[in-house]
Formats: sequence, structure tokens, C-alpha cells
Amino acid sequence: MPQSERAGTGIPGLDHVLAGGLPRDRIYLLQGDPGVGKTTIGLQFLMEGARHGERCLYVTLSETAAEIRGIVASHGWTLDGIDLVELSTIEPSTALEVENTLFEPSEVELHETTRHLLEHVERVNPSRVVFDSLSELRLLAQSALRYRRQILGLKQYFTDKHTTVLLLDDRTSHPTDLQLQSLAHGVLHLDQIPPVYGEDRRRIRVLKLRGVKFRGGYHDFTIKSGGVEVYPRLIAADHRVVAPMEQVSTGVRELDALVGGGLVRGTSTLVLGPAGSGKSALAVQCAVASARRGEPAALFVFDERVATIYERSRSLGCDLEPLVAAGTLHITQIDPAEMSAGELTSRIQSLVEGRDIRFVVIDSLNGYLNAMPEEKQLTIQLHEVLGYLGHKGVTSMLVMVQHGLLGSMQTPVDISYLADAVIVLRYFEAGGQIRKAISTLKKRSGAHETKIRELSLDNRGIHVGEPLADFVGILTGVPTFTGDPRKLVDK
Repeated sequence: MPQSERAGTGIPGLDHVLAGGLPRDRIYLLQGDPGVGKTTIGLQFLMEGARHGERCLYVTLSETAAEIRGIVASHGWTLDGIDLVELSTIEPSTALEVENTLFEPSEVELHETTRHLLEHVERVNPSRVVFDSLSELRLLAQSALRYRRQILGLKQYFTDKHTTVLLLDDRTSHPTDLQLQSLAHGVLHLDQIPPVYGEDRRRIRVLKLRGVKFRGGYHDFTIKSGGVEVYPRLIAADHRVVAPMEQVSTGVRELDALVGGGLVRGTSTLVLGPAGSGKSALAVQCAVASARRGEPAALFVFDERVATIYERSRSLGCDLEPLVAAGTLHITQIDPAEMSAGELTSRIQSLVEGRDIRFVVIDSLNGYLNAMPEEKQLTIQLHEVLGYLGHKGVTSMLVMVQHGLLGSMQTPVDISYLADAVIVLRYFEAGGQIRKAISTLKKRSGAHETKIRELSLDNRGIHVGEPLADFVGILTGVPTFTGDPRKLVDK
């Protein structure tokens, strides 16, 4: 369908889900519990029409005009180009009850309400109309048959007038009552999920849209000052490009050797290890190396403050601020209690496509897991994110903290099979000191070192030492040293 035959919603992410917008001259149903965002979406739909010079009408049946204007003001909007009609049936119904002796008062009320409504429509002659909400009409109709006939009548009336109509419904009818869904050309359903802690999760799903291949499933959205933002579900297969399988340096010659010559462009690397073993420092080092060779990098940080990252990097002899100021390094602080995984994915996609990001770090997956309601969803969504980055030729590094310091260590979820390479960090004891070891366990795209080397960090940066050939049991967390202590990296 040509774009000119679509009515944009004013929400780019939602238009993407709808494959360009709503087909014009049809009636649509927007369902959801009170407070989920129906009114805000309806207002944005009308403002988009007004922006293109279309006549628009907002009919409020349950809220006052003052309340609607308050919502508009809270987002910094205006109702310029939008006619606002408030239909109150309280006073007319009182008079009708006195005058009427032949018909049920509710039947006369419904007729009079509809007549007043159509008078406003004839006066404005709008291209777009929003009804907020249908619960009042449902109460006036009283019976399912009269309600269905009323909606059918409105549908035929507005279709003949070439008007695109959005009906807002707060689902006060019985859950099994699907009359509205069967009559509407399209149905959009909004959910609001309260977590145990943190901001409510909101999501939207297109139940049907006749004649349109829309993007199915749930899509996260938020209500911010300025309106609703929808984050379409990422589908990696939609972004296939041919990226060269070349090696990129980590910035540390010995580390490049450990991973078989360097990281491979477009692949993902998982860095595992206990707290404090150097995982984040290693990830930042690789991101800095990418930025310094002119390939912008992005860090999405869950567990640390940005100020802490700056300070730790300076202690390792690396000042991040010039790279950030130059726009080659982007650091984003993520609060999983306030941000859904869909919004995070959208931010990653926006940076990759808007700033030509070539290296992405997620630190850590433990924080990413906390942003997801279920472990299974994390794995599926992460699979799509990594697939998308790979198709775009973006190298990614994921950090995951393992529980425990010595002995057998566990991860909250096993996602090692998703990564193309796995690097493991461990503590070991030698000469009365706690030291760190590093090893590559897996690399799909080629050979890698199977040796275990010592890792150290100081004010000159990250150092990878000689193979720890005189140790047994390092990766199990219970090592035994059998060689010469002078072979260890000096602190």
C-alpha cells in the first residue's frame, strides 16, 4: 500500500511496527487498562494529522476537556488544528427522563448522544477522529446487540466520510467479548506489567491489521515527557549485510596472541570471571583500541557509575574523556529498574546506525538479566541482538560475573553457546599473593591459544604474561604451583 494511503501515528516506532502506519478511511481499536497510555497515543495520532494539514477531532466521553488539556500541557503540546469535543450526557438525560414516557431512558440517551456527536462531525468534517472512550457508549447501549449495532452504524458512517477513526477502549466489557475486535479493521492491545521493583513495563501488540504485514509480537514502549516511544522488536534477519571476516586488535599484543591473532570483526566475545578479576578493564581496553583506530565504540554499563569507569581507566594509564569528547567512544549508564530490554535494544540499534558504532560492550549481562522478566526471554532477545550486530559487522564483547571466588563458579544463565569466543579470568595464589589468570576457551572463527597466562593491571595498562606452565588446577580455582616463582609477572 502506498505511503500516501497510510495515516501515520506520530510515533516512529509504532509506524515501523505497522509497516508504515494505519490504512486510511478505516476504524481501529486501541485497547488497554486505564493508565496504560491510550489517550496519549490518541493525541499523538491527531497531532500527526494536524501537522500535515488534516482536520482532526477528539471526542472525550469519559474525561473532561480540562483534563485532556492538562495531559496535552504536561507533554509540552498544543491542540492547534485539533477540535476538542466534550460530550456530557448527564444534564440531557435528566430532562429526557421527565419528557419521555414511551421509550427506555437509556435508549433515548444513546440516540441523543449519537445525534449530538454527528452534528459536531458534520461541522468539523475531520479526516481523523479519536473516541475516548467507548465505555460510556457501552453503558448507554446496555445490551450487547444495541452496542454492536451502534458501532456498526458509526463504522459505516465514517467509512462513507473517508475518515480514519481510532476507538479507545478500557476493556470494561467481559474478557471474552470480542465484538469490537471483529468489527474493527485493526486492533492494537496495550499492556502494563508492574514488576516487584522498578518502573512499570509497558508493551504493545498488534492483534490484527487487515491487508498489512505488520510486525507481530510484543514491543516495549514508554511514556515520557513528549509522548509515547515504541521500541520495535528487533529481528536480526532483517539486517543482513556482508561484513568482512577480518581480525581487529585488542590493543595488547599478547592478548591478541591469546585469542588467535585478535578478535574477529562481527563476532561476539564473552568474558567470564569472578568479581574484581579484570573483566571490565579488559572490555574497556578493547573498546578504546577500537576508538583509537577510528572505529567508534559504545559501552552500555549496568553495574558501575560512569565516573567510576573514568577513574579506573585513568588508574590504568588511559584517559577516556578525549575519546568521548571526540565522539569515538560512547558510554551509556543503564538502570535496569527504569529501562526495559526493548528500550536498551533500541538504544544499541540507534547508536550503531546513527553513529556508525563498530564495537559494542555490554557490562554486564547480570544487569541485562535483571532488565528481563524471564531468563528464557533474555536468551532469545540476546540472540537477536548479537545476530543483528554480527550482520552489521559490529564486534561485541559481553561481560558476565560468575558467582564465587574460588572453586566451582556458576553463572546466573548459560549463554556461552551464543558467543563466538569465550575468555575466562580466574584468581590464583602464588608467593603469598592473589594473582589473576586469563585463558581463551573457545573461538568459532579460527584457532586460538590453549595456554593459561597471567594477567596483571597497573598504571601502564593491561599486561599478559608468559604461559603458566608450572601450575595445575588454575581454571578449577584451586591451583597448585610446581615451578619457579620468578616466572610470574612482576607487580
